[in-house]
Amino acid sequence: MNTNFSPTMRQLRAFLAVYQLRKLGAAATRLFVTQSAVSMLIRQLEEGLGTRLFDRTTRALKPTAAAEQMISTVERVLRDVDSLSADFRELATLERGRVTLAITPTLAGFLLPDALRAFGEQHPKVRVLVNDCAPDQFLSRILGEHVDFGIGTPERPGPEVEVQRLMRDHLAVVCRTDHPLAKARVVRWSDLGRHPVITVRPGYGVRPLIDGTAAEAGVTLDVVNEVSFLSTALWMTAAGMGASIMPSAFARAEKNPVLVVKVLSAPRVARDISIVTKRGHSLSAAARAFIEALKQSLQ
Repeated sequence: MNTNFSPTMRQLRAFLAVYQLRKLGAAATRLFVTQSAVSMLIRQLEEGLGTRLFDRTTRALKPTAAAEQMISTVERVLRDVDSLSADFRELATLERGRVTLAITPTLAGFLLPDALRAFGEQHPKVRVLVNDCAPDQFLSRILGEHVDFGIGTPERPGPEVEVQRLMRDHLAVVCRTDHPLAKARVVRWSDLGRHPVITVRPGYGVRPLIDGTAAEAGVTLDVVNEVSFLSTALWMTAAGMGASIMPSAFARAEKNPVLVVKVLSAPRVARDISIVTKRGHSLSAAARAFIEALKQSLQ
């Protein structure tokens, strides 16, 4: 026996077919190969193992004692390989699988519902797990590979991640229909200095971008309320507690009839919402399909 010999899958399948059917011709038909190919595979297997596996009789092939000892192991190996192949096939064709993504509750509320619904109808056996997190936890979830990818706006993504723009958004002021800014054709950053405003707490989410832009425009903001969630800022604004500064897409998604959304100008500040992945991390077929469903839902 060759101690370095490792049987191939073709040799094992030929052995199993001959063992079950007892004839080279019948085994060849099952395996869709020629009879000489089956004979060669059995001979290679016998030479590698250093033992005869079948004795010829007048009408058929008879398994030897070595073949009888091998058959249960060969059946188990081929069954496991076939099961593994089926698993990979199901994952590739989205007959089953799992997608995990990181996203802040603010973004999830207006980005995911339509995409989740459409994806669930197309691929009912694929589970989508939403890892909702605070903005300061977003990148760590991706870099720690707790999720397949993230959807968000990392302020300083760094070289460890790859960023693919999903949609372009802009900072806006949100106010009631009876607010002085509601009737303005254009609202500049400089216009905000005369009005109390609500925004997220310092260092959180879009706040650094807001503070930096206001400083660049020479405006001192009169911040009367600082919140952790933009949804809180919206109901405060709807209650007349002050205008809010936030990304326009989130405010428009609320479709509140008492609120007006005005994209801020001078300067106009873009804020991209992106698909964020760890560099070098390949996405599964299910993850790629979900991202495509998300893009379709935003059209």
